[in-house]
Amino acid sequence: MYPLLDQIRTREDFLKLGQKKLPKLAEEIREFLIQNVSKTGGHLAPNLGAVELTIALHHVFQLPQDKIIWDVGHQAYVHKILTDRKERFHTLRQFGGISGFPKISESAYDAFGVGHASTSISAALGLATGRDLNGDDNKVLAVIGDGAMTGGIAFEGLNNAGGCKRDLIVVLNDNNMSISPNVGALSKVLTQVITTPIYNRVKKDIWNLTGKLPLGSSKIRQLVQRIEEGIKAMVVPALLFERLGFRYFGPINGHNVHELIATFQNIKSLKGPILLHVLTTKGKGYRFAEEDATEFHGLGSFCPETGKSETKHNPTYTEIFGKTIVELAEKDSKVVGVTAAMAHGTGLIHLARAFPDRFFDVGIAEQHAVTFAAGMALEGFRPIVAIYSTFLQRAYDQVIHDVALQKIPIIFALDRGGIVGEDGPTHHGGFDLSYLRLIPNLVIMAPKDEIELRDMLWTALQYKEGPVAIRYPRGESYGLPVPEKMEILPIGQSIVLKEGTDLALLTIGDRAVPALDVAAKLEEEGISTHVVNMRFIKPIDERVVRQIAETFPAIATIENNTVVGGLGGAVAEILADSNVNVCFKRFGLPDRFVQHGSLCRLYSELHLDVESLSEACLTLVKESEPLHST
Repeated sequence: MYPLLDQIRTREDFLKLGQKKLPKLAEEIREFLIQNVSKTGGHLAPNLGAVELTIALHHVFQLPQDKIIWDVGHQAYVHKILTDRKERFHTLRQFGGISGFPKISESAYDAFGVGHASTSISAALGLATGRDLNGDDNKVLAVIGDGAMTGGIAFEGLNNAGGCKRDLIVVLNDNNMSISPNVGALSKVLTQVITTPIYNRVKKDIWNLTGKLPLGSSKIRQLVQRIEEGIKAMVVPALLFERLGFRYFGPINGHNVHELIATFQNIKSLKGPILLHVLTTKGKGYRFAEEDATEFHGLGSFCPETGKSETKHNPTYTEIFGKTIVELAEKDSKVVGVTAAMAHGTGLIHLARAFPDRFFDVGIAEQHAVTFAAGMALEGFRPIVAIYSTFLQRAYDQVIHDVALQKIPIIFALDRGGIVGEDGPTHHGGFDLSYLRLIPNLVIMAPKDEIELRDMLWTALQYKEGPVAIRYPRGESYGLPVPEKMEILPIGQSIVLKEGTDLALLTIGDRAVPALDVAAKLEEEGISTHVVNMRFIKPIDERVVRQIAETFPAIATIENNTVVGGLGGAVAEILADSNVNVCFKRFGLPDRFVQHGSLCRLYSELHLDVESLSEACLTLVKESEPLHST
């Protein structure tokens, strides 16, 4: 099926291919990607755009001695294919299969584990510094792009690397999501000239010669430098990087594998920090991905022939959030939306279309997004900051210092709360209830369904005494008929979902409905189960918890958050302070990083599926009987 690709089982097989065959290999890899990702889902468009670039990097550099750090990591599929994982590629993002991101424990060819953006330059500089201290001479490269250059840590890394002057190559894979000047004939010729060894020898000779000239030589050297910079400035905005201490080359065509190879061969022996600007097309070679790179950035399974994804039965929580925000914006002219390069992913694209002047995408800059929103709030606006749960971790200090400390009324909408599935540990939102719960002045709530999500957003908008965080899961809602009118929920008040006498299940967020299913199974065993939807973890309904502790012989908490410091931790603290004698059990995510896989498989492996929870609760009730009888 793939004449060239089928010959490649190891990296050594790839290196045996002649350079002339590489463009054909790129075509086969694109088709291989489309066919496989259509079944497993994943980040298709970014990888289609990085095929030739990855082939050229592997052709020129000696991995794993040379190190390549892939920023964000969702552009590393071709890298995996060329490093002994082609035969397992059909397991991509599946439980027990290969990860959708670089992972040190998966392969020696993965130099650094990633999943969040803008970290590659800092990591590469650390590797380069360690290399130099060890006296080694291998090459270190950071491949950054797809918007990652908008992140503050990327510029922190650039600033430090430019000052250190260590040998380091940064490849800016520009796919129109970051910097994107045009490619012109002059630029191509200039790049070819200034990357050749003869040009660099001549430049060095001229530099040395002008340094030996008598009085006025400094002016001559300045003139030589200005001429070179002036030529570059006519073509590309290179001076930014050069002023940061990098030698800039490019932009070059990122889909011409021969040009890429020649350029890499010329720059790999240059000293000091180098930045190569490569222009690529996101989704290259697949019409549907090229026409809608955002939709094909990361998606589930789809039909390769039509580009259509599997039909969803119910609207997602993200869609419900996005449309509800538009309703709130229609009611209140002070409502604004802020996101960090995730307009579609968070659902704020609906606000951007309805009220473009009240939507703000600040790039991959979560810290800035939070403090920026705080400033707007002080001017009387009601910012709704929509960021994935796992990405808000990057702005933790800003949430504490710039928002909560000053009681600034910002609404944090945390999408992807809890287990998210195939994207794995870098994207699971399993820590937010814990890391947010310890912050004073912050109200934290989680809806059990789409109706509660809308009510919580409306409640948060009315609450003006400080910040509010609402976390909700990824994926489809329950498809419930949504009332047009939204209700205001009493802050910190829980609600009973089912009355019972033998066991009390306290739950929050998307685990409320499964908790009802557990109660139903326990009823079949003769166990009367009381189910409480806590709704708020801060302030938590202490009165109800104490009342339950005095009434029930057994209590369990069920949550889609780590058991360390989440709902279970909050209830345990109340029980300890109340000094009550009760059998208590916490059910939640374990104190470890959860791997990738389907939601169903992960819940089963974590013993958080309805069957496992029912068995564990039945055991808990039996253990509590002697305690209850005393």
